[in-house]
Amino acid sequence: MSHRKFEHPRCGHLGYLPKRRTKYHQGKVRTFPIDDKTKGVHLTAFMGYKAGMTHVVRGMEKREGRKTIKKDVVEAATVIECPPMKVIGMVGYIDTPRGLRALSTVWAQKLGEGVLRRFYKNWYVSKKKAFANYAKRYEEDAKSKKHPNRDMMRIKKYCSVVRVLCATQIEKCHFRQKKAHVMEIQINGGDVAAKVDWAKGKFEQEIAVGTVFEKDEMVDTIAITRGKGTTGVIKRFGTNRLPRKSHRGLRKVACIGAWHPSAVKWTVGRAGNQGYFHRTQINQKLYRVAEGAVRGVKNNATTDQDPFEKNITPVGGFPHYGVVNEDYLLIKGAVMGPRKRQVTIRKSLVVPTYSFAPLKTDIKFIDTSSKIGHGKFQTVEEREKFQGALASKARKAAAATKQ
Repeated sequence: MSHRKFEHPRCGHLGYLPKRRTKYHQGKVRTFPIDDKTKGVHLTAFMGYKAGMTHVVRGMEKREGRKTIKKDVVEAATVIECPPMKVIGMVGYIDTPRGLRALSTVWAQKLGEGVLRRFYKNWYVSKKKAFANYAKRYEEDAKSKKHPNRDMMRIKKYCSVVRVLCATQIEKCHFRQKKAHVMEIQINGGDVAAKVDWAKGKFEQEIAVGTVFEKDEMVDTIAITRGKGTTGVIKRFGTNRLPRKSHRGLRKVACIGAWHPSAVKWTVGRAGNQGYFHRTQINQKLYRVAEGAVRGVKNNATTDQDPFEKNITPVGGFPHYGVVNEDYLLIKGAVMGPRKRQVTIRKSLVVPTYSFAPLKTDIKFIDTSSKIGHGKFQTVEEREKFQGALASKARKAAAATKQ
């Protein structure tokens, strides 16, 4: 088709309008997976922070009709650092004709500083008294109306959905930010009483990502995309440029509507904000769920092809992020957002039916060379073995003089 003189499909998906900055500022789960009461009690989501990307070499599964049988495939993968979350409360929901309604909220007795910072705009000038009176309720008689046990009994009796309030331990990632991210995560499996007992037993306890997800599982990632500022209709909606001799500009929409009605409809592409949108990517495969180096692990990225033990942090660290010391997830493909952005990982809402999903992946190699340049050494030990100790000492001396 050499021209589109009379008609063409419209530009831009109307389902994503209005294209404006999100009001959530962190990955919000709008829908949780369907509850299967026959399974054990478990969480349905987790929070982490995007560290960067690398690539892996994956062995191809033996499937008929594929030309890449018995050939290795190089694929991009994203590393998400997931420090253990802390359970700081629970919320019970009842069914109403208009949907779910929160019946009661129970908070833990002791909340960390990162959680308390979430309730203040200026922590350094505040009195830091948040939840001080609520903590005293645990010291009262268990039969009193203010004791949290009464709210837990009401949740067991009336509620149909139980969600736990979880907070990230962002201080373990060593960012500038010290304010923890807090969100509700639904508990699936078992009856309501079992869910309440499970949540109560996890109060003020840590939950590792390895207890929520496992290798080769399909997950959904929810986050905020990169902000790109104000852009025109060419970049924002993918419309075509006008002819070269067009009057008053080329990168525009020529006709923005009919004479009557004398108004520009909302379906017409216009310039405006691009990026910083709330988006959900469904069905991404987990290539690895590994423990962090902070637990003493020294080979959380080692495969059979590596001559040395190595961790997931590349030589020189992830650009604009640093070192990954906590537990991490290795997810196939890209994840929206820049480094250090909070990412919500949810159990798959729509279980895929195609043949690739349930198959076990064979990761033969994970690249940990430097991402700052064109690195070829997987570890510092490998580099020193190739270049020699003298070159390493000279490099350290040069770095010391710069400091």
